[in-house]
This record gives sequence, C-alpha cells and structure tokens, in this order.
Amino acid sequence: MREIDVAIVGAGPSGLFAAYYAGFRGLSVAVIDALPEPGGQVTAMYPEKMIFDVAGFPAIKGRDLVANLVEQAAPFRPDYLLGVRAQELSYLDGRPVLRLDTGEELLCGSVIITGGLGSFTPRPLPAAATFAGTGIVFFVPHLADLAGHDVLIVGGGDSAFDWALALQPLARSVTLVHRREKFRAHAATVARVQQLPVRIVVNAEIAKIHGELVVTGADIAVKGGPVETLPVTTVVAALGFTADLGPLADWGLELDRRHIRVDSTMATNRPRVFAAGDITEYPGKVRLIATGFGEAATAVNNAAVLIDPSAHLFPGHSSDAG
Repeated sequence: MREIDVAIVGAGPSGLFAAYYAGFRGLSVAVIDALPEPGGQVTAMYPEKMIFDVAGFPAIKGRDLVANLVEQAAPFRPDYLLGVRAQELSYLDGRPVLRLDTGEELLCGSVIITGGLGSFTPRPLPAAATFAGTGIVFFVPHLADLAGHDVLIVGGGDSAFDWALALQPLARSVTLVHRREKFRAHAATVARVQQLPVRIVVNAEIAKIHGELVVTGADIAVKGGPVETLPVTTVVAALGFTADLGPLADWGLELDRRHIRVDSTMATNRPRVFAAGDITEYPGKVRLIATGFGEAATAVNNAAVLIDPSAHLFPGHSSDAG
C-alpha cells in the first residue's frame, strides 16, 4: 500500500490547481482521473473554446488554461494516475484508503474530490448505431484535424454552435442539423453562426450514415420534406453528455442529486475527505472555474492541518516564498 499526503480525484482545473497548492504546502500528491489526459471536461469537451471568466486572463483557450495549470503544478512533481478510476473508499487507522481499478491502494492523509460532473459519457447518435467505421466524433480535441473536411454537426446547444464557429474557417463546408426549430445555445452565439457560411437545417434528423471504413456521406431527413444526401467527411455529434458519480456514489458521501455537500472548509461528511469545484453543493454555490480555484485552495489548506496538526491553516502568500 503506497502512502500519499493528498489524493486528488479529478484532473480538471480545480484538481490541477489543488495539485499546485498542495505541492506549495509541501505535501505529496497523486492526481487520479479516468480520462487519459489532464483537463477534465475542458480537455474533453471544449479544448479550443475561449474562456472569458478566469481572473487574470481577458480570454484564454481551454487547452491553454489546462497547460498553464499543469505547468504551475509541475515544480512539485504530482503523480498523475490517468486512465485510472478511484473505485473504493475505506479507512485504516483513521486515514482514508483509496482502491483504484488497477488494484493499487493508496493510504492517504486526505482525499480531495474535484470530479466536476463525475463520470460523463456522450449521448449516442441513433443513426450511427450500426456504423462501424470512423469519422463520428463527440468533441474535437484538435481543430486542425478537420481542416478541409465536409463537417456535419448534429445538435442545437452551445457545444454544437461553438464547434460551428471554430470549424467554419478551417473546414471545406459546415452543416448544422437540429431536430427542433428553436436552439438551446446562447442567442448571441446563434446569431454569429447565422452570419457565417454555415448551413443550418432545422426540424431534421440524420437518417443514415454512408461509408464503410470511413464516413462518406449522410442522409438528412427534414420533417415533412424529402431526404437529402450530403457529402460528409466527419460527423460531430454534439448531443450532450450524461453524467453520474460512478463509484463515488457508494462512498457514503452526503449527496444532493449528483453533487457532494460540503461545509465552509470544503469538508464532506466523511473524515478527511474534502471536495472542490463543480461537484460540490452548498448554499449560494456558483459553478465557475474561478470559484473552483478558491475552493481547491480552501480544501488543501484545511486538509494540511489534519495531516499535520502543527501546520498553520494559512501558509502565507506565495509571493513571500520567492
């Protein structure tokens, strides 16, 4: 059984900042995430999207924010356990023990859960159920990969319109199909896309995907109208994601739907287990990346006192450390 001061469950922005702050406090850190690379939802869902509400950055791409957070934590050498799920929580002599799905066990001074939405999976595209080839994606980690493609985006929410905005300058063509006439996306984003050479088809669904090894086309069925076949290289199925807490739901945590209740110290009802970021719930909670950063620092500082009772809750300002 390996010993670690702080195990951080979730490698999204809050988890990465918690890794930095725990390192700054001289604590050893393991960061655990089921996804294969750090960044959580930001990396998986909108790496190329601009974020405008992170303090100190007038605008920053999701991918760049994650890279900066990883760089910030790097001097303290956190141990990244990626593509790994934290399966079970138990206790040994009052300290949390995390059992991973690899079979490894971590004896922790404290656990900080920063799992965002929990485990999330994309909603499937019905027309793709029998298609065995490649070319159907749920998010686009690298926009340049679709340069020169005929792109078909399915969905009417923010993600669908964000991908349309981002891909239009690169792709040969962009078509957006939505099964309703009204969109869930922000009105300003819809208006921007409508001013671009992006074809928008409403009251329509994808009836069939053409191709064997790769996508070559798609049939669009408009309600009350004919079926049209379009040349398509890539289908972006922006139909949203379903989320659940996965194994966390069995850890004995006090839950409010899919969120973990915490107090003002970010402590949960389980001893030495804290939480920060979107996964938390308390009166007045605001789910922003900026909020998660503050919660992460609060969780780490309170965990540090539990791990070492002689430590101070407030370690001083980082600028004083030189």
